[in-house]
Amino acid sequence: MRLPITLSEIGPRISAGAFILTSGLGKRGADEETAAGLHGFAAGTYPPIRKMTPQQFVSTLSTAEIAIGAALLSPFVPTAVAGAALTAFSGGLLGLYLRTPGMRKPGSLAPTDQGLAIAKDVWLLGIGVGLLTRGTVDRETVLARTDRRSAATRWLRSGL
Repeated sequence: MRLPITLSEIGPRISAGAFILTSGLGKRGADEETAAGLHGFAAGTYPPIRKMTPQQFVSTLSTAEIAIGAALLSPFVPTAVAGAALTAFSGGLLGLYLRTPGMRKPGSLAPTDQGLAIAKDVWLLGIGVGLLTRGTVDRETVLARTDRRSAATRWLRSGL
């Protein structure tokens, strides 16, 4: 049985997956002050988050990070699926960076000292897009190969 990942995908999946899984596990027991800080920061950029309590938000964020990290680390999760999850998650992080005042230098995408911690997450977006693209292209290639094999098999069997 062939796994739905290739050798070239292992490095990016492990680096991003371990990073995000560790982050999610670290938030599981967040105290009220930490929860309030994370909630306030995210709610300023994404208003629907205001409807959640800080503890609900941190619990949801922790669960999402654990799930995405585990998906990236699991060789049984197709690369396109893991890449899509990582792309969506990192897109949300970069939304915080782009939309939160004080994260960027005026008139620039360059980060301020305060924005550097979030701006660095652009590497997660790059890995996510790469995995999504790779998983999609590989899947189409595998499906095309399977279709050709099936057609050849049918032809051989019908002529014998």
